[in-house]
This record gives sequence, C-alpha cells and structure tokens, in this order.
Amino acid sequence: MANKVFHVMYDDDQKLLDAATVLVKQGIQVKDVFSPFPVHGLDPIIGVKRTRLAIASFMYATTGTLLAILGTWYFMIHDWPMNIGGKPNFTWIENAPAFVPIMFEFSVFCAAHGMAITYFLRNGTLPGMPASNPDPRTTDDKFVMEIVTEDNHAFSVSDLEEKIRATEVFELSIKDC
Repeated sequence: MANKVFHVMYDDDQKLLDAATVLVKQGIQVKDVFSPFPVHGLDPIIGVKRTRLAIASFMYATTGTLLAILGTWYFMIHDWPMNIGGKPNFTWIENAPAFVPIMFEFSVFCAAHGMAITYFLRNGTLPGMPASNPDPRTTDDKFVMEIVTEDNHAFSVSDLEEKIRATEVFELSIKDC
C-alpha cells in the first residue's frame, strides 16, 4: 500500500483548533499545519516542541554587543582617539556610558538579522530552496493540516478519511507520497 498524504483545509482557525483536538484525541498524528498567521494553542495540541530560537537570538545579540564593544574601543580609543567635550580618550571604561546606545543598537541589529537568516534557513524559504507549502491559499486566509498515513499505521486510509470528514473540513485532498 502506497503512503498517502491528506491535506485537510479549514477556513477558520477555531475550526482548525477544534479539528486538531478531536483528531489527536482519536490517536491521529498531525505532521504539520500551514496557516497565514500563528494559531495560538495549536503547538501543544499537535505535539510541536518548544524551539530554541530564544537561545539563538540571545547568542546573536551577545555577539552584537561584543562586536560593538570591540568596535567602539578600536575606533574611539585605539585607532583615532578624539577629545570630544572634554571626555577622556585613553580608556574605554571611562567612555562606556557614551557607547551604550551604540552597543544596544548593534545588539538589536545582529539579533534581528541573525534571526531572519535562521528563520529562512530553518524553514527552507531562501531563494532556490524548494517550496513545501501544499496550497498557496494558506498565505491568505486558509489553514491546511497535513496528515501522513506513514505516521498513522493504526488507521487505514478509509478510516482516516472518515475521521477527517467528521470535522468541519472545508476541502480535503488525498495524494500519494
């Protein structure tokens, strides 16, 4: 028997949440959900683990802070010291309060750009990477739940289809893997 992929489309996020809850309680594993915006409360229902993106963001921001400290020391103390407003120009620590805005902004800059690149790499959405979105309507107003028979050995294709159609499904597509 060939593996099948069910793309179950819903037209409302609450219908998606209700259907996911019902299907998971029946023992059906949901592989993925495609939606135009984050659906709060869906991750624990379908079993998505918490990400480590916050740790990555912290590391990018820390890198930005360290680069800003190194840059301000090199530019303003070592390479081209200037006497601006009578501030001493021979130690970084005495000038640190003046550099706080630079360090903060560069930390935010590095965290934002690092997270954007991480997002694109992790989701495979860089140019040239193959698209994995099953239906372009999920970028507008529809929600698609992907269920694979390979993950649901306990159910036959007809059982899965019957259980899925019992929810408030908008559209159902069944394809071979």
